[in-house]
Amino acid sequence: MVKIKNIELGDFPLLLAPMEDVSDPPFRKLCKAYGADVVYTEFISSEGLIRNAAKSVKKLDIYESERPVGIQVFGHDIDSMLRTVEIVSESKPDFIDINFGCPVKKVVNKGAGAGLLKDIPRMVAIAKTMVDNTSLPVTVKTRLGWDHQSIEIERIAESLQDVGIAALAIHGRTRSQMYKGNASWEPIANVKNNPRMHIPIFANGDINTPEKALQIRDQYGLDGAMIGRASIGNPWFFAQVKHYLETGKQLPLPTISERVDVARRHLEMATQWNGEVVGMLETRRHYANYFKGIPNFKPYRLKMQTAPTKEDVFAVFEEVLAVFDPIAK
Repeated sequence: MVKIKNIELGDFPLLLAPMEDVSDPPFRKLCKAYGADVVYTEFISSEGLIRNAAKSVKKLDIYESERPVGIQVFGHDIDSMLRTVEIVSESKPDFIDINFGCPVKKVVNKGAGAGLLKDIPRMVAIAKTMVDNTSLPVTVKTRLGWDHQSIEIERIAESLQDVGIAALAIHGRTRSQMYKGNASWEPIANVKNNPRMHIPIFANGDINTPEKALQIRDQYGLDGAMIGRASIGNPWFFAQVKHYLETGKQLPLPTISERVDVARRHLEMATQWNGEVVGMLETRRHYANYFKGIPNFKPYRLKMQTAPTKEDVFAVFEEVLAVFDPIAK
């Protein structure tokens, strides 16, 4: 049984990665329904929380049905991160996660996210400050290192564990790689196999097939798989992975009617949570994957992405059922 402190996650948990403008409450709810064991909020700026910025505060919304859920925060200033602990704790997450891995330039240039891979003492000091000032478990998501010349993930992992970090998710790329090339899981396995390490170690990066999740578990011996981009517009990926891990067989692809049902539910929840304009914008990125692999589908996807109202999108969904679903014909 894998645990984050006293939170039981199962034998090989699947975690929905924190993703900006993706892992909001509506999408997290869908992923939980299809088997995600742990979900994270989008990453939240410590400075935004302190300034009470509306967008940052909105991201603190979590719901009982999501648990266990972690709120992920990022920042560079130790005092700001300390103040963030108090603000985040009021939302009563199951744990707080620190982002030491975001490679985006605007985050890194402020010395936050993966920028802290160039300042390991500050990274560890931030982690220690947060651990020492909350009763909640504190976890970390990071990368292998800043670049291939500075991969020190084993030393970083030991230092984070020493100050009380309860679990560690590692993306198998350096910051310099961004999302290019292939993720390397062997260095993550080296962290797990370090006899000094006893906290859960989760792998992230390129886990986009059930077979790769099996490899993460059986070949590399890691404690769980954190799934990011493979889940976008594809919440049933978690069910597919779990079925494959249990049986060695592939689940059938979702039917047209399942795809439409999930897309409809997603849009409905997104507009309820964030208003029609923003809710529609934030679900558009999912449509390509919701209907991936359907021949001659492009015109319908364009209609979904350009429809002016929620009702217009629902009308396109009905059209899709009529054209593509044999049962509906």
